Amino acid sequence: MDPLAAVRREGDPGQDVFLTGTVFLDIVFTGLDHAPVRGTESWARGMGSSPGGVANMATALRRLGLRTSLAAAFGDDVYGDYCWESLADSEGIDLGPSHRAPGWHSPVTVSMAYEGERTMVSHGHEAPKPCVSVAERPRSRACVTSLDPGHRMDGWVRQAYEEGSKIFADVGWDETGAWNADTLADLTYCHAFLPNAVEAQNYTRTDTPEQAARALAELVPIAVVTKGGEGAVAVDSLTGESADVPALRVEALDTTGAGDVFMAGFTTGTLAGWPLADRLAFANLTAALSVQHFGGSLSAPGWAEVAAWWQYATKCGGQSEDVMRRYRFLGDLLPAGTTDWPLRRATPTIGFRPS
Repeated sequence: MDPLAAVRREGDPGQDVFLTGTVFLDIVFTGLDHAPVRGTESWARGMGSSPGGVANMATALRRLGLRTSLAAAFGDDVYGDYCWESLADSEGIDLGPSHRAPGWHSPVTVSMAYEGERTMVSHGHEAPKPCVSVAERPRSRACVTSLDPGHRMDGWVRQAYEEGSKIFADVGWDETGAWNADTLADLTYCHAFLPNAVEAQNYTRTDTPEQAARALAELVPIAVVTKGGEGAVAVDSLTGESADVPALRVEALDTTGAGDVFMAGFTTGTLAGWPLADRLAFANLTAALSVQHFGGSLSAPGWAEVAAWWQYATKCGGQSEDVMRRYRFLGDLLPAGTTDWPLRRATPTIGFRPS
């Protein structure tokens, strides 16, 4: 399904979204009864491996039908082979701006999920320069980036903005605890800003996510503040809309990449021109579907999964009247049939040998 079919015009950019960052190999352990204890061995009941890091966002965008281009460095080791093949061949992500780095081993993250949270350990070395070929960045409707405390936005983002690309941004965690408002200076280049509640309240010196969203809407056209299990609140200064949509209640297996999937869902709805509340609801739904599977990138849902959820809710129930009213827009949006089921999922190994 192409969610932007109704808005595509001759002469539009060839890509819908461009992004850049570091691709990790993610190894995720789930089913732990408690946090690892020093000096002991813990056994996990579940395990999955998949491309991670910026691959989470790229895969989530592509699985929702957006033409996605990624600039990243990939090691020439087996992990790099697996990540490259997974993203380019299996997911259909454009890796034209990416490159293989000879002699550089792929970064690795081990994530342990327990008690509704996760603990991560990562290892890697800085990629050889230049890390990404942003000079080969294709024109795109939108770009996804992150504000970095203490640093200004990369030059390619400003260039993309000047070309007419819509910039969607989140923000990195401020390890210093200063939450300097200067970090938000580059919001002038952004179309939408999607921090979590803790980040938003600290940067705006407000007491609630709702207050933070209103304060941020004075700095950026669309301000979205995510509230974890409570959903998200947003203000769209361009349309005058505001919305506060609760999260869907699901049993989470692994929350890795849920924020990336939320942003992918919101970006999709924004580029398609949906009402603000529908965009928030769709982002909440895609995030809820993702946390029911292992890993980050390969937990992202596609349209077939969205359709399956809506069809089940319509025919079998299980959802409140409020939820059914909130998601009624899916009935007109979803195609009559789907052909991309099932999606690839994270497995305990990076790949089996052909028999």
